[in-house]
Amino acid sequence: MAGKKLRRAGLPQDLCERLSRHQITTCQDFLCLSLLELMKVTGQSYQTVQKLLHTVSQSCAPRMQTVYEMKMKRAIDPTSAFLPTTLEDLDKILHGGIACGSLTEVTGPSGCGKTQFCIMLSLLTTLPSSMGGLDGAVIYIDTESAFSAERLIEMAQHRFPHYFATKEKLISMPSCIHVYRELTCDSVLKRIESLEEEIISKNVKLVVIDSVASVVRKEFDTKLQGNLLERSNLLAREASILKYLAEEFSIPVILTNQVTTWLSDGLAVQADPLSPADDFSLSEGCSRNGAGESSYVTAALGNTWSHSVNTRLILQYLDSQTRQLLIAKSPVAPFTSFQYTIENSGLVLQDQKDQSYFGGGTSPALQAIKVRTDSFNNELEMALSSFTGETLYPQQQLQHAVI
Repeated sequence: MAGKKLRRAGLPQDLCERLSRHQITTCQDFLCLSLLELMKVTGQSYQTVQKLLHTVSQSCAPRMQTVYEMKMKRAIDPTSAFLPTTLEDLDKILHGGIACGSLTEVTGPSGCGKTQFCIMLSLLTTLPSSMGGLDGAVIYIDTESAFSAERLIEMAQHRFPHYFATKEKLISMPSCIHVYRELTCDSVLKRIESLEEEIISKNVKLVVIDSVASVVRKEFDTKLQGNLLERSNLLAREASILKYLAEEFSIPVILTNQVTTWLSDGLAVQADPLSPADDFSLSEGCSRNGAGESSYVTAALGNTWSHSVNTRLILQYLDSQTRQLLIAKSPVAPFTSFQYTIENSGLVLQDQKDQSYFGGGTSPALQAIKVRTDSFNNELEMALSSFTGETLYPQQQLQHAVI
């Protein structure tokens, strides 16, 4: 809340402009100054500065609200609570869809549909509320240059053929989605820090970062001393800002994450064939999953990051044709699985006579993720060879990397 802009804190506009000339633009900047410093930069009396301090403090301090108020607010305006995914069974389990005011992470191996899911949610956000959308704009931060405008149009035409039957509709929808390609940690953080004014001016109803792990793992080699702490601080800073934006404007924030491989049995390293920079995940938690496997694929960025997100969805492979969506972490939904395919219209859930519910899953930070076995074994062998300097023969390869 301290990052809130002063112009939204109830101060006179001319005073905000005067303060901005002294690089004082947020509530935090203002509250960090002494009374004498504030009197100097504002030109106001001691009593007036005290009143200004009270105003700014009240503006950025979280207001207490009762559970009844929260419930009534959602009952009056259901669109402020969830972004429906149009995947009926998933929305039912999640009590309405992707929660507004919180962070939702989508993780899984390469090619399983994380970006497709994000593009689909971006499309849905622009739809009018009468069609289950949020009737707003989208800010899409693309760190992998994976966003495809052609794919967005294709989804729109196949998922809502009647609504997007005219050229005008196909033009107006993409103009509401603002894509930023940020390829470094510093540029991503600066973009996140500048989102508040854009959310207001552009009526943004969804923020997507695809992906968080991409730039972080390229720049931070956690085998080097101090890098793990620096990386954790950066991720905590980003999560803090994003949570503030989600709560302040009651919008969903979608983050995609990559996968990593946990190794043990004497190998105190963690190799990830999908990224040149490895995580020291073993230093952040247990080296075994709930089934006792000695090595397995799981979400990247470690245990600390897993606690920063409110909801974690895992997209994984069952076989070359079928994929599976898991609700691995949610404040409202049980540990649940769905089968899905990727079609012209986006993600489509498969009909399942017996839905898979579980009384409880493993820790989200340790949840094993299924990948395509053929490609993964070859990549894992190469990754292990890079650490040992030896060629690993089939009988030496880890047999339980994939559950």
